[in-house]
Amino acid sequence: MARVLIVGAGLTGSLCACLLRRELQSKVRVAVWDKARGAGGRMSTSRPPPEASSHSADLGAQYITATPAYAQSHHSFYTELLSAGVLQPLDCPIEGLRQRDGSTDYVTPRGTGSLVKHFLSQSGADVFLEHHVTALYRRGASWEVERKSGGSETFDAVVLTMPVPQILQLQGDLGNLLSVQQKQQLDAVRFSSRFALALFFPPGAVFSFSWAAKYVSDSSCIRYIAVDDRKRGADTSACGPALVVHTSVPFGEEHLEQDKEDVQPIILQELHRLLPDLPQPVSIKCQKWRYSQVLTSVPDCPGHMTVLEQPPLVCGGDAFCHSNFDGCVESALSVLGALKASLANQPGS
Repeated sequence: MARVLIVGAGLTGSLCACLLRRELQSKVRVAVWDKARGAGGRMSTSRPPPEASSHSADLGAQYITATPAYAQSHHSFYTELLSAGVLQPLDCPIEGLRQRDGSTDYVTPRGTGSLVKHFLSQSGADVFLEHHVTALYRRGASWEVERKSGGSETFDAVVLTMPVPQILQLQGDLGNLLSVQQKQQLDAVRFSSRFALALFFPPGAVFSFSWAAKYVSDSSCIRYIAVDDRKRGADTSACGPALVVHTSVPFGEEHLEQDKEDVQPIILQELHRLLPDLPQPVSIKCQKWRYSQVLTSVPDCPGHMTVLEQPPLVCGGDAFCHSNFDGCVESALSVLGALKASLANQPGS
């Protein structure tokens, strides 16, 4: 049985783990490591503190748009998620959203983090959080993987799904194994940056506006605002509402190197200019997304990059395709194809 490590518990990583289980079953044992305290990555859902009694809030991805082409090619994934209640059609208009002809928008009733949790639960993988990978060393037919907290483990194959800049920061043998062309391709990947706020309100809090979400056009600071429970069509009788605010990309890049504690008051000041009647929240969480969305992906969107075939070392994620749900599905399918071929050629397989 081959031991496979997937680094990154975001959407691509959780999909890779799930697909490996479904395709190879007892032939592999999969572990998923993530440096964060929770799974989800940019599909993370933030829970309010116990005293808030508010709905959860999606600080990353807000909704999923399926184009007609992907609705067909990824039909099985959409059917699975809709049947499981993880996805449901978006039934409220988002002000300022530019609709594509024939596209369908979906939301996650339990938050976008539920997408990742669904695929991880289907994977049977051993998931370890607060496992920050710092180095990879080739040891014959296997990989020794070191953690920031100390210690290392050995695996027969490794899949890297974290943002490309974090892949390039890894110590050990990776830098020497990348070809000149691969280094150039990875160095050229660019991400947008932004901040996100979640404001949690007590039960009974009332907003003076009727919309569920909107894109803001008259602010250099704020680009998007959503009432998460309205966006999801959730029951508000027991919990207070949660408001999500995403900044513009130019604002995010301008303040990227500042502490989020220093940026939060600037965003709140602008929010109160836009929504002067906003009630007082009981809690606020600020998130800095240094790697928000892919602006420049690896050329030709190959879905994955094989650094070494034996022992397998493969990179995947939205930077190798495009920055949305279907891009992550495409990448995970591509990684699966590469791993199946490499693992089949391993000695003793």
